[in-house]
Amino acid sequence: MNAPKAKKIEKLLEIHNDKRIDPYFWMNERENPEVLQYLEDENAYSDFVMKETEDLQNELYEEMKSRYKKDDESLPYFFNGYWYIVRYEDGKEYPIFSRKFKTLENDEEILLDVNQLAEGESFFETGSISVSVNNDILSYSTDNVGRRIYKISFKNLKTGEVYPDVIENTTGKAVWAADNQHVFYIRKDESLRAFQIYRHKLGTDAENDVLIFHEEDETFDVSLFKTKSMEYIFIASSSTNEDEMRFIPANDAFADWTLIQPRTEDLEYSVEHYQDDFYIITNADDSTNFKIVKTKVATPSIENWVDFIPHRENVLLEGFEIFKNYFVTEEREKGLLQINIIDNQSNSSYYLPFSDPTYTAYIGINMEFDTDVLRFGYTSLTKPSSTYEYNMKEKTTTLLKQQEVLGGKFFPENYISERIWAPARDGKQIAISLVYHKDTQKSANTPLLLYGYGSYGHTVDATFSSVRLSILDRGFIYAIAHIRGGEYLGREWYEEGKMLQKKNTFFDFIDAAKHLISNHYTSPRHLYAMGGSAGGLLMGAVMNYNPELFNGIVAQVPFVDVVTTMLDDTIPLTTGEYDEWGNPNDKDYYDYMKSYSPYDNIEAKNYPNILITTGFHDSQVQYWEPAKWTAKLRDLKTDDNILIFKTDMSSGHGGASGRFESLKEIALEYAFLLKIDK
Repeated sequence: MNAPKAKKIEKLLEIHNDKRIDPYFWMNERENPEVLQYLEDENAYSDFVMKETEDLQNELYEEMKSRYKKDDESLPYFFNGYWYIVRYEDGKEYPIFSRKFKTLENDEEILLDVNQLAEGESFFETGSISVSVNNDILSYSTDNVGRRIYKISFKNLKTGEVYPDVIENTTGKAVWAADNQHVFYIRKDESLRAFQIYRHKLGTDAENDVLIFHEEDETFDVSLFKTKSMEYIFIASSSTNEDEMRFIPANDAFADWTLIQPRTEDLEYSVEHYQDDFYIITNADDSTNFKIVKTKVATPSIENWVDFIPHRENVLLEGFEIFKNYFVTEEREKGLLQINIIDNQSNSSYYLPFSDPTYTAYIGINMEFDTDVLRFGYTSLTKPSSTYEYNMKEKTTTLLKQQEVLGGKFFPENYISERIWAPARDGKQIAISLVYHKDTQKSANTPLLLYGYGSYGHTVDATFSSVRLSILDRGFIYAIAHIRGGEYLGREWYEEGKMLQKKNTFFDFIDAAKHLISNHYTSPRHLYAMGGSAGGLLMGAVMNYNPELFNGIVAQVPFVDVVTTMLDDTIPLTTGEYDEWGNPNDKDYYDYMKSYSPYDNIEAKNYPNILITTGFHDSQVQYWEPAKWTAKLRDLKTDDNILIFKTDMSSGHGGASGRFESLKEIALEYAFLLKIDK
C-alpha cells in the first residue's frame, strides 16, 4: 500500500510584503469530504504500516492495563460534613463520584455515575462537579465531543431528580453562592475563549441568566473560584503576564464586585483568604520568582500589601496553604520541589526531607484551617504516587495511600533514576532526569526516549508512570529534558524560552540530546524524541534543525503551523497566546516565528521515522495543522523512513476518553518505537 498523496491547491498568504504559498490550506475545511477522505486514507496507511505490530500493541495494552487496580478509589477527603470519594469499578471506563456523611463507616451516597451518562457515546468527559453549600444539589458538567465545551446540569441529591436547567457553551465550572439558589459560571465565545461570567438562578431558563462580567480584551480570559474559607467568590481575569481579580461575599450573590487591583502591565497575582486577611502570591516589586503579601479584606489594593514571605532570587514560589497555626509553601529550588512548613507561633520554618535525586512533591487537598495535619503528595521516576499525612506539631509522617502497581513484576529497587546536567550552547546548564532498569547498560546500542515540552512556564516534573514500565522493561532509558520555556529553574527559565527567545527551547533540547550521545547513554541510531501540543512544536523544530540526531520522533497533537495559526484570531487560544509567542501582525515577531515554525521550514532532506497523532475535534491544536504538516513532509522528505499520521475521529486535544481507551494510543506509540529500533 502506497502512502497517501494529498492534492495541492495553492493559497497565497501575504503580510508585511512577504508571500507564503500554502498548498494544503484547504485542509482546514472540516466538512469537506476530501479532507475527511484524506484523514481516513492516512489512518488506513498507518494501520497498514503498523499491522505487523498488532500483536505487540495488544500485548502492550493488556500489560499496561494489568498494572492498574480495576476497582480503585481516591483517598477520601472531608469537606462540609461529608467524606468525598472518586472510585472506579472493574470493567468500567469512567469514574463514580460518591460521598459518606460524617464517617467513612456510613453508607455510600452516589453523586454521579459517569458510566451511565457516557452510555452510547464515543467520547465523554466530565468537567467539574460542585455541591451546594447545604449539600442538597449537585452541579456537574459534561462534554461528549472533545472540544472542551461543557454543558452544566443540576441534580437534586435528596430525590435524584435532574433539573430541567441546562447551561450550554461553558468552561464547565459552576461556583455556588451561599444561598443555594444561585451559581456563577463562565461562557465561551466562538473562539472558545472564556470571556463572560453569568449568574444563574436554579429552576429558571438559562436564557434569563444575568451577565455579571464581560472580558473585552481578547488577550485575557476569565476564571472563577471560591476561597478555601467558602466566604468569598472571585473572578480572575488573566493574560499570560497580567491578572485582575474582583470578589463578592459568597453570602450575597447580588453584591457589587470589589476590585483587588486593576490590571497593570506585567503584574501577576492570585488570592486566598483567612479570617480578616487576603494572602496574595505576586510578582510585584520585581519579584520575578514571586513573593507572598497580606492585606486586610477591607483594604485589598496594592498600596496596602505587606510582605509576608519575601522574594528570593533562587527560589520560585509555586503555591501555599494556610492553616490556623501554620503556613505551608510549595517552592522550587534548583529544579526540585520543596515543601516549607512555617510555624506561625514560633516563626520557625523547616523543609520536609526528600531523598530521590529527582522527584515531585506537592501540597495535597487540605480543606480545614484548624488542624495540625498537612496532606501532601510525593512521587519520583521510581516511586509510585503516594499521599501522606504529616503532623506539623508532632513532626511525624503517615502514608495514607500509594498507587498500586499490580502484576507482581514491579519492584522499585529494580529501577535507577538520576539527574544530570548538560551544557547549553550559551553556557547555561540544562537538567535531564532519567530512569532505566538496573539491567540496562548505557551504551551506543541502548534505546533512549527523550521527552520535552518547554512552553507556558509549564514544568515537566519527574513523576512515576506504571505505563512507562513497558518500555523500561524492554531496555529503554526514559529521559526528561527540563528545557527553557518551563519554570524548572525559576521564572527566568520560562522568560528565556518564549517570544523572541523561543529558539532557546529548541536548542536546549538539541544540546541535551547531544550530551546524552556524547556521554554514551545512547547514539543517534537509538535516540527517540517525544512531545505533545507545544511539545509537538518542539518536535517539529528539532527535526528541522538536526534530523540526524534522532532515529524516531513521536509528535502528539502537535502545534506546527505557528505563523498561520497566530495570524488567525478566529482559532481558539490565538489572541490569548500573543504574550507567549508574540503577535505576528508585528513584523519582528512574524519574521522570528517564520524562522522556526515547523511547517514553514520543511526542506527536501532526510528526516527520522515519524509518528504524528491528532484528534479531529481538538480545540487547542486544530487537526489540520498535523494533517498539513504530514502532507508537506511526505512531499519533500528524501528518505525511506516511516511517516504515519493517525487521527482519532472521535476525540479532542486530550485524546481518547475513558480510563483504559487512552492506553491504546500509548501502545501504538510504544509499538512504533520498538518497531523502528529493531
